[in-house]
Amino acid sequence: MTSDDSARLAAAGYLDVPAAATDGAGRRWWDANAAEYLDEHGAFLGDDDFLWCPEGLRESDAHLLGDVAGRRVLEVGSGAAQCSRWLAAQGALAVATDVSAGMLDAAAAVDRRAPDGGPVAGRRAPVPLVQADARALPFPDASFDLAFTAYGAIPFVPDARRVHAEAARVLRPGGRWVCSVTHPVRWAFPDDPGERGLTADRSYFDRRPYVETDEHGQVLYAEYHRTLGDHVADVVGAGLVLDAVVEPAWPDDHDRTWGGWSPLRGRHIPGTAIFVAHRPA
Repeated sequence: MTSDDSARLAAAGYLDVPAAATDGAGRRWWDANAAEYLDEHGAFLGDDDFLWCPEGLRESDAHLLGDVAGRRVLEVGSGAAQCSRWLAAQGALAVATDVSAGMLDAAAAVDRRAPDGGPVAGRRAPVPLVQADARALPFPDASFDLAFTAYGAIPFVPDARRVHAEAARVLRPGGRWVCSVTHPVRWAFPDDPGERGLTADRSYFDRRPYVETDEHGQVLYAEYHRTLGDHVADVVGAGLVLDAVVEPAWPDDHDRTWGGWSPLRGRHIPGTAIFVAHRPA
C-alpha cells in the first residue's frame, strides 16, 4: 500500500466479499501504487524486457508465443508495457492495454525518457497504449495473432473466465493466448519468503480472495485464488484449447526476493503457472 492507503487500511485477510464490492478496486490500487511498484521492481523488469514471472523466465528463452515478427500481438494488463516494447523490438506489431491510467502514464514516461525522444531497444515508434478492462477489450473480433498477460488482470477480477473469453474473441482462429499467474499451490502457504513460507497453514481449496478494506468497509485491494483445476476450467470454458501448463523452476543463479518469491521457497514450492492455449481454427 502507499503511505496514504496504509493509514486507511482497517482490515486484511481472506474474506468473503460480494464480487461487486471489488469492482474498480484493482484500477484504483494500481493507479495509486504504480510509481511505488516500479521503484521497487522496475530495475528487475527493465524498460524493454519480457519476463513472465518473478523466477526471471524470459520470453527470449521460453518462446511461449512462438515467432512474433510481423504478428499482431496484444498485451493485457501490461503495466508499464515492458513486454510490449521487447516484442516491438523483435518486429511484432504490439499493442499494450491496462485498466490503470497510472500504469499507462508510467509507460508513457518510459517512452519520453528514451534518448532524444527516440526509440527504446530499436523501436521506431512507441507501442500504442490503450486503457481498457481486460473483460471488455475495445477491439474487433479476430484482431490479433497472439495475446498474452504476464501476471496481469486475471488475479484481480472475480470473473477471470471473462478475461479468457475476451482473449479468445479478439484472437484470429489458431491464435495463441498465454497467461502467467501465481501458482495455485502458493495459496496454501503464507506469503513469506522465509522458513515460515514453507509450511501450509490454510486449505488449498479455500477460494476466498485476499482482501484489504478501509475503515468504511470499502475494498482497497482484492486478489483472487483459483485452484489449478479452476484455471483450466476457465481457459477451456472460454472456448480455448489448452496446450501446456508451464511451471518455471527457480534458477540456481537467481538470488532476488520479490514478496513471497525467494530462492528458499523456489527450491521447494512452485511460484508461477503459465497456461498456453489457442483459439481453435
